[in-house]
Amino acid sequence: MRLIRTATVAVALACSCVAAPLAHAQPAPPAPAPAADGPKTTIDADGSYAVGKDIVPGVYQSAGPVDGGACYWKRSAGDKLVDNALTKKPAFVQIDATDTSFTTSDCQAWQLTNGPMPPQPGPGDLLGALTQAIGSGMFNGGPR
Repeated sequence: MRLIRTATVAVALACSCVAAPLAHAQPAPPAPAPAADGPKTTIDADGSYAVGKDIVPGVYQSAGPVDGGACYWKRSAGDKLVDNALTKKPAFVQIDATDTSFTTSDCQAWQLTNGPMPPQPGPGDLLGALTQAIGSGMFNGGPR
């Protein structure tokens, strides 16, 4: 009986030696939050934005112009114009990591999307719209 009691005390002491340091250990610090001053995914004001510094590259969408005007945007790579548009409709733009700046004027807020660029109308779409306009008499003074 004495042997069992001695073994039990020895095991209890060994466990307390291992558990004691764990009980006093500090919890791991939480992971740092992302920097608030990093590149944004929303462009909500007119101006020029540095790609990678002010905004992240990707596909952005705007609901179109402000107050019925015309929305203008421009992508640049260094001193070269990559692409631009002036529209009265909702707009999408693919800002590439190789672009150096994106400029916007008179557009509603641009928001980064997770989707691909929507398909652009092809020549057949334009030809179909033109054929419909001609067939309706738009170019000959209207229907008679």
